[in-house]
Amino acid sequence: MNVIKITPRGYCHGVIDALNMAQEAAMDPSVPRPIHILGMIVHNEHITKALVDLGVITVDDKSKTRMELLDTIKEGTVIFTAHGISPAVKEKAQAMGLNCIDASCRDVLTTHRLIEDYASQGYEILYIGKKGHPETEGALGVAPGTVHLIQDLAGLEALKVGTDKLMITNQTTMSLWDVAKLARSIQEKYPTAAFIKEICNATQIRQEAVATKAKPAQLTLVVGDPYSNNSGRLAQVSEELADVPAKRIASLDELDLKWLDSIDTVAVTSGASTPTAITKEVISFLEQYDKKAPETWDTTSKVRPDQILFKRKH
Repeated sequence: MNVIKITPRGYCHGVIDALNMAQEAAMDPSVPRPIHILGMIVHNEHITKALVDLGVITVDDKSKTRMELLDTIKEGTVIFTAHGISPAVKEKAQAMGLNCIDASCRDVLTTHRLIEDYASQGYEILYIGKKGHPETEGALGVAPGTVHLIQDLAGLEALKVGTDKLMITNQTTMSLWDVAKLARSIQEKYPTAAFIKEICNATQIRQEAVATKAKPAQLTLVVGDPYSNNSGRLAQVSEELADVPAKRIASLDELDLKWLDSIDTVAVTSGASTPTAITKEVISFLEQYDKKAPETWDTTSKVRPDQILFKRKH
């Protein structure tokens, strides 16, 4: 099988920073126990499981807000995830006497400061994002009542604001092209709205790479967790901009060999929170795969938990 290995792929700086902070907390005996993470530290189940082995408890329920999840933590340490956190949640955690570690991505914090600055000047913020995503939840909480979530054209049509002082920004892991398109529609309705694009650099360069490098392939495999928004956007970019069908898999175990029946070239990329070992295993499998040789068909993942996180010194 011919494999196009699209780069860059794998952990972005926000994920690296968050994982380092979680591992350092787990290895530091002075950090109050138990150690909890408020939601998945990044959207990857393999990372969540690896952290359990270090004694770090992930408190997650997709039907609950971060504020609601916080109520289940009674003592010890709480780590806020790379997606960012509402100031109200952080203040409540501190008031509860919890030791707080903020692993928010620096790009997300830049967006928070942008919202805070414009809101203090009397602007209404039009935020392009995905409802229910923890990054969106955190951003909306920076200036409650002032930040308006817009997911699509229907949401824009329903929106009514009573001021010309408007600023448009966005969730950092959205599709670069979707955000630009929706921002143009917003500016058609509200010509005075200023657009400050906040797609993070890691997201942008990965999407641009897929848009250009996947074209010779007959299929793009995106290695990433089902809950990873940036992984989903990579699949979208492959299909809509490179015109190459895409499939998402969390690991080699999920690869369906039927997808490879009628193709000879596959492109591989991965989300910004996908462990490198998992993506490498998928690539290695594809490179040795032979449709006529059953001994090359085993899709059982052999990645160990100790290959997921970085090697840290005690």
